[in-house]
Amino acid sequence: MTPTLVRNHRGHRRTDAAPVDPGTRARDWAEIQERMLSPLYEAVYDRLEVGAGTRMLSLHCGSGLAMLIAAARGARVTGVDTDRDRLALAHARLTPDEDRGGAPARLVHGPVGAAAPADGSPYTLLTAFDPIGCTPGDSDGLGPALESAVVLASRGATVVLAGWGPPERCATAGVLAVAERLGGGRTDAGRSARRDDLEDVAARSGLRPDGSGRVSCPFGYADLDSAVRGLMSTGLFDRAVRATDAFQVEKEVAEALHPYLRPDGTVWMPNVFRYLVCVV
Repeated sequence: MTPTLVRNHRGHRRTDAAPVDPGTRARDWAEIQERMLSPLYEAVYDRLEVGAGTRMLSLHCGSGLAMLIAAARGARVTGVDTDRDRLALAHARLTPDEDRGGAPARLVHGPVGAAAPADGSPYTLLTAFDPIGCTPGDSDGLGPALESAVVLASRGATVVLAGWGPPERCATAGVLAVAERLGGGRTDAGRSARRDDLEDVAARSGLRPDGSGRVSCPFGYADLDSAVRGLMSTGLFDRAVRATDAFQVEKEVAEALHPYLRPDGTVWMPNVFRYLVCVV
């Protein structure tokens, strides 16, 4: 049988799926996609008055942009993640600078429990900025991570959870439908993502909600190629890639992005994200 040729958005033709270089994907996340959430980080830090008295633990810290912003405000920051490639980029960003005041950031590879405070002083702020509520089941691992983190925090510490806003206010939702369609569409639990996932996770983790907010986080890209690379770096299309192949997914993502392609070649998608503030 003659293999089917797939042409992706760059015009390349492949007969099978090529392995994705995790280092390249980590760089795409750090250089293209991660900054899209900076308005969320800034809004949360403004509301909580993050500063020199803050001892923060960032769950799933990735390449460290949220930590960098908090450290610039004077916070003492620790990040934990299982992705070595993203952590390597975070380390490069947060390398101690003797000319900068304050303590250097601490980065931990492994489960959340491995991020116990080095000096024994509990954390005052726990952040889980990796947004949930986008795809079915994407909150499944957050509850156990929070349970491990809460025991490292002081009584009365603040916990911040983040999630996608209503689909009708997130232009990216239409593009992410590609992941659902190609990846099978439902989790084993057979349910769709829900708007109250943040509150559900908080309740299951024994956290007391203490306010919430919405933040505009538009996704803007220099061109279509950057948009595809940035979105693919999120991991939200991984199941679709496993079910088909990377080139087919890239091709369909590019097609779904065309409504947001501007005459100058840039891509612009307005989105709204939610955050929930809780108390331990």
